[in-house]
Amino acid sequence: MFSNYHLTGAVTPVHDPSVMRQGGTYYVFATDPGPAVGGSLPILCSTDRVAWTSCGHVFGQIPPWVVMQVPGIAGLWAPDISYFNGLYHIYYAGSTFGSNRSVIGLATNTTLDQTDPNYQWVDQGEVLGSVSTDDFNAIDPTILADSDGQVWLTYGSFWSGIKQRQIDPTTGLLLASNSTIYSLASRPNVQNDPIEGTSLVHKGSYYYLFASFDVCCASDPYEDTYRIMVGRGTTPQGPFTDMNGTDMMQGGGTQVLAGNGTTWNGPGGGTAYLDPQQGDIIVFHAIQLPGGAPYLFVNSLTWPNDWPQIQP
Repeated sequence: MFSNYHLTGAVTPVHDPSVMRQGGTYYVFATDPGPAVGGSLPILCSTDRVAWTSCGHVFGQIPPWVVMQVPGIAGLWAPDISYFNGLYHIYYAGSTFGSNRSVIGLATNTTLDQTDPNYQWVDQGEVLGSVSTDDFNAIDPTILADSDGQVWLTYGSFWSGIKQRQIDPTTGLLLASNSTIYSLASRPNVQNDPIEGTSLVHKGSYYYLFASFDVCCASDPYEDTYRIMVGRGTTPQGPFTDMNGTDMMQGGGTQVLAGNGTTWNGPGGGTAYLDPQQGDIIVFHAIQLPGGAPYLFVNSLTWPNDWPQIQP
């Protein structure tokens, strides 16, 4: 997996990538690498999924409402790109490390093509938030626009695990008629419940919940234990179980990819993208050793026996 890294161009530093293809171009959206200088939420572009170039940012600066609600924020995190109701939607997170005083915001656009005169990201404001008294953290959003027209926002990091709310397809905001908060995955027997960075997709007869387990962004890259896990279920709310039948609410998950501890560590922050025309892919970051720089990975995703497998 890691021995034949072949991507070129603007592939580091990249954290928490999400991808979508429009026409012949792939667009990756990623976490701010540090303080948002020169723009927030970087965009990368490629026509072959190998050579990547920088293609600007979603925002010129962090939206003022996020700065007001999240004191000390330095950059936006974990953007997720989706398409429904004739618009491209970027859900993004505003937070600070170790805190659940967080917000998930939304920006929309009619196109991803920056040469299109109609190209403009419009901030739609807050979708949901969390505060210190909540048992969840409103970060790491991911969208499933399902085949039946329903839209689901899955989110969460540490605390009590992964949550989900239903989205109004016409506004992209929470669906007023359904106030249910669904719980999808947790790690109750592991200190601090280290699960985050989910991606939910519907493939064939199953819904697949990808997640990042353990610790990202350790100061010592050799201690970065991030890894990509998955479970599957028959509804968007699960229950999601692993190959052994263990519910992800009880800490279950089948490992899809982990670091090798010698050349690369900490693969995670991934997003699966189903593309019937060009083939399914998954994007994620992994930490190069010994230096610790986070690199973008773009790999084919196959489904032997209805379980996902990342291809080199």
